[in-house]
Amino acid sequence: MSTSSSKSHMAISLANNCISTLSIFIIFLLLQFLSITEAQSSICRNSCGDIPIQYPFGIDDGCGSPFYRHILVCTGGQLQLRTPSGRYPVRNLSYIDPHILVTDPLMWNCLDGDNFRPTRPFSLDTSTHFTLSSENDYLFFNCSESDVLVEPKPMFCERFPDQCDSTCDSSSYLCRHMPECPTALRSSSCCSYYPKATESLRLMLKHCASYTSVYWRNLGSTPAFDQAPEYGIRVDFDIPVTTRCLQCQDTVKGGGTCGFDIETQDFLCLCDKGNSTTYCNDRMSSHRRGVVAGTATAVSVAGAFGIGAGVWYLKKLRAKALVTHGVQTNENRLF
Repeated sequence: MSTSSSKSHMAISLANNCISTLSIFIIFLLLQFLSITEAQSSICRNSCGDIPIQYPFGIDDGCGSPFYRHILVCTGGQLQLRTPSGRYPVRNLSYIDPHILVTDPLMWNCLDGDNFRPTRPFSLDTSTHFTLSSENDYLFFNCSESDVLVEPKPMFCERFPDQCDSTCDSSSYLCRHMPECPTALRSSSCCSYYPKATESLRLMLKHCASYTSVYWRNLGSTPAFDQAPEYGIRVDFDIPVTTRCLQCQDTVKGGGTCGFDIETQDFLCLCDKGNSTTYCNDRMSSHRRGVVAGTATAVSVAGAFGIGAGVWYLKKLRAKALVTHGVQTNENRLF
C-alpha cells in the first residue's frame, strides 16, 4: 500500500471519529434542552416531608412571593426556617391562622432538668414580613437577681402590663406548672419575661443560665379552655394577596403557580407550557419557556444556539471529509 493511500485511510478514520463524537455531543445538548423546557410544570415543590408548601412560600427559587425568598429550606425532607440567628426545624406551618411553629434545639427542654446547656438568642430579620407572636412566653432560669429584677408581679400587672415590663415574674403560671414536666426543676429558679426586642433577649441571657419558649396552642374548644401551653416558638407571617396571583391560581384560567422572576423579582405565573405575566390561559400575555423564572429563558436560548452551531459545524465537516471513491483533489484532502 502506498504512503498516500495510508494517509488517506487515516484521514478518513479521523474524520469519522470526529463526526461521531460531535453527533453524540449534539444529541446530549438536545436532550438537555428538551428536559429544561418540559420541567416547568414540576419546578415548584408543594411539600417538604409532610409539611405542605403553598403561597406565599417556596422552597425553589422563583416560587412563591419574593418577600419570603430564601426563607424556607428543605434538606433531606426536613423543613427549616432561616433567620439571622441560625436555622430552626419547622414543626408546623398553618395558612389558615398564618404562623410557623419552630423549635430551637439549643433551648432548655424537660430532659435537661437543672443542667443548663449553652444557648443563643432567637432573632428575626426585621426587614421580612415575620413577627414574633404575642402568644409566646419566655421562661428564664437561674437569673442573677443583682442584674435582673426578679419578683412576683402584682395583680394590677394583668390590667396594666406596660407598667410591669421590666420585671421577670417569678410567680408566673408557667413557672409553677412547667408544661409536660412540672417537677423538672428541683433546685433552679424560674421567671417569666417577654422581651420586646432581640437586644433585650441578649441582655437577659447574659445574666441567666438558659431560657425556653412556650407558646399557647389554640384547641378550638370552649373559651375558658381553648389554649394549652407547648414548647416552641410561634412566628406569625403575612400573606400578600394580589389580584394577579389570584388570577394565576384560578383553575378556570389555567391553574398556574404564583412565582417571580429571580432577576427582577417581577410577578410571573408558572404554567405547564411556560411562564406568563398574567395567567396561563391568557393568549395575549407574553409567555417564556424554561424552568426557573428569569434564568431558564437564557438557558433555553443558549441551548438552542449550541445545537444550531453544532449542526452547522457537522455539515461543514461532512462537506470537507475525504471521499472514499473517485479522484481525490487538493480541495477535499486533509493531509
